Amino acid sequence: MKNLELIKRVAPYFKKYKGILFLDLFCAGLTTASEMILPLILRKLTNTGMYNFSELTMSLILRLGFLFAILKVVDLIAGYYMTSIGHIMGAKIETDMRADLYTHLQRMSHTFYSETKIGVVMSRITNDLFDITEFAHHCPEEYFIGALKIVISFIILAKINLTMTLLIFLMIPIMIIFASKYNKKMRAAQKEQRIHTGHLNSTIEDSLLGIRVVKSFANEDIEVEKFQVENNNFLNIKQRFYKSMAGFNTITKLFDGIMYLILILSGGIFMMKEKINPGDLIAYTMYVTSLLVTVRRIVEFTEQFQKGMTGIERFTEIMDTKPDIEDRKNAIDIKNVKGSIKFEDVDFKYEEDTDYVLKDFNLNINPGENIAIVGPSGAGKTTICNLIPRFYDVNNGSIKVDGVDVRDASLDSLRNNIGIVQQDVYLFSGTVMDNIRYGKTDATNEEVLYASKLAGADEFIQDLPEGFNTYVGERGVKLSGGQKQRISIARVFLKNPPILILDEATSALDNKSESIVQNSLEELAKGRTTVTIAHRLTTVQNADEIIVMTEDGIVERGAHKDLMERKDYYYNLYTKGGLIEA
Repeated sequence: MKNLELIKRVAPYFKKYKGILFLDLFCAGLTTASEMILPLILRKLTNTGMYNFSELTMSLILRLGFLFAILKVVDLIAGYYMTSIGHIMGAKIETDMRADLYTHLQRMSHTFYSETKIGVVMSRITNDLFDITEFAHHCPEEYFIGALKIVISFIILAKINLTMTLLIFLMIPIMIIFASKYNKKMRAAQKEQRIHTGHLNSTIEDSLLGIRVVKSFANEDIEVEKFQVENNNFLNIKQRFYKSMAGFNTITKLFDGIMYLILILSGGIFMMKEKINPGDLIAYTMYVTSLLVTVRRIVEFTEQFQKGMTGIERFTEIMDTKPDIEDRKNAIDIKNVKGSIKFEDVDFKYEEDTDYVLKDFNLNINPGENIAIVGPSGAGKTTICNLIPRFYDVNNGSIKVDGVDVRDASLDSLRNNIGIVQQDVYLFSGTVMDNIRYGKTDATNEEVLYASKLAGADEFIQDLPEGFNTYVGERGVKLSGGQKQRISIARVFLKNPPILILDEATSALDNKSESIVQNSLEELAKGRTTVTIAHRLTTVQNADEIIVMTEDGIVERGAHKDLMERKDYYYNLYTKGGLIEA
């Protein structure tokens, strides 16, 4: 995206703080004016001393000194405001952008997260926005000061000597043309650096989250080697950036030298011809120096500017990515859900160029019915569970809850009526109480305790060092698999949804833990429409109906007793050990 487009995208964030911004620019104007008057004071002092010595009185010196002192006080006050409040404004803009980005990420669908590394997302929401504070403060300020100094310098210098001024100012556009080549290279390298930061973060995250596996296979050296490859790639990108920046700085310094050379030669010639006096030349030199300092500051800010532009660009890339799953315009809130679920001629595939996972699929589940779905991996069992809460949308057909197409229901009302217990339990960093209360954020302590009793979790929780206030560690690493699963069940008890989805909730547990958790799940399923995905057939014997699926769809259905009497597909699976490879 072009810089102008990016600035337009970030401009609304400045609008909220326009009062601070205008005051910041006003203070920038005061500091610039204070700085620009000093050469005129010295010019007056020098010319008076050389050509009108009798007028060089103590009164004049004191007046000039007092004027400078006043200007310096103004400069100090304005500078303090610019440094403090100006930076705070930048931090607020960064905070607002991060909040919008995080809110947008919360709305993104499963497809986005299945195709995007979390480390890359983390880089977008942290590193990419860090530089926005400096950019948001310094960008308008530096360019405003630069423009002000260039205009004021040109007016004053032109009055002193127009020819010499035109010669010097002619160098500025030529310098910009030569420097722009390196400027573009810096921008490209900066963006590549940002992208690779995400990859580097992903490598680190992947290795550290799997540190137990790494250590169990004694593969620390392999992980270090993988990291070193990414680390060296990152170094190569930064080297390209700094080489471009060195070229950029060299060009600007070259033109600095050319402008000073013009000043020495033309200034000497004009003074020799008495077309400029020494006081004017001193003032002229100071303005040129101030001008070059301004150009250098803008050059130095260019690195920060490019970082800011890159951060804004990557921010807009995420913000412009629309969620696959959104509420329709006239989405309705479904209330008093009984729990009927109906699949009607459903077709679904995860990507355009892949085969259908479900084709012409039909299934009717009555309110309060306990349905189990079994079958080999790839049959579409988990897909069914993902389609009901609308984590994905069907390609054709419809799924209805209490007669309402899930696409016509608001996402919040739909998902608030569905509880999900999965094989891979995720516990947030915090206490046991915090994790159970996640099912109902306004629940009382008594409600949390009751939910934990229903889930069969209260006994082991009471035995923890601090009971419900025990810190579970990142992802619940301080708890066993069975303990984590019972906390997740307590979370759903607290939510108390009319529809329950159990996606292989006990498959990762040992026999003892499975037995305890299975009892909790049976208690949880009472009075709810329940869809259970399982590969251990012994866990679904009590289901009202068992749906047997293969890649060809539903091949058999019925209660456990009926299916065993048929001695067909289900019977063969059950008598061979009752375990289906997941």
